[in-house]
Amino acid sequence: MLTIYIADDHSLIREGIKNLIKHESDMKVIGETGNPLDIIDDVIKLKPDLIILDLSMPGRSGLDVLKDIKTLLPESKVLVMTMMPEDQFAKRTLKAGASGYITKDSAVDEIINAIRKISSGRKYISQSLAEKLAEDLEEDKADKEPLELLSDREMQILKLISAGKSQTDIARDLNLSVSTVNTYRSRILEKLDLKSTADLIRFAIQHNINE
Repeated sequence: MLTIYIADDHSLIREGIKNLIKHESDMKVIGETGNPLDIIDDVIKLKPDLIILDLSMPGRSGLDVLKDIKTLLPESKVLVMTMMPEDQFAKRTLKAGASGYITKDSAVDEIINAIRKISSGRKYISQSLAEKLAEDLEEDKADKEPLELLSDREMQILKLISAGKSQTDIARDLNLSVSTVNTYRSRILEKLDLKSTADLIRFAIQHNINE
């Protein structure tokens, strides 16, 4: 029996996934949460075979949660399921230890297929992402998309800026000093060749950063 844990702050999403899984005779949901602060304690206690993780939950970065899971429970597989754009976030989650990446608008059978493929020890990505990764292998590093130049922390701070958070708010949320946040902001501006916070917000909207 494949044991599954669901972490998503939308109860309707959790119920929908559970409804799908209950029709599979060899799968069972053994836990769930809508609070990212509960995930680590829960998975350490329950030791699920597979964790379905929303990348964008309030209170803590999904990437940070993913890295903690892979450090503390490396044998558990993680399927990231999110609304965040595949072309901007999928590679980051795979590098951080995820076994698969799927968007919430995926077809029902794709979700089950992703779970089965991951549980067999393989990776799951969409065909479009597979083609993008193949293309990237042929590109020179200098030709990378601008967002690929950002670190995970810089990407996290860009997302918070695009959501309208002040530097003080971001510092409090991430337990950083305001000066550190300002340093990250300056690096982001430099890497993206932008001049101001307003430019960052426009850039984020154009690239669907906060979806």
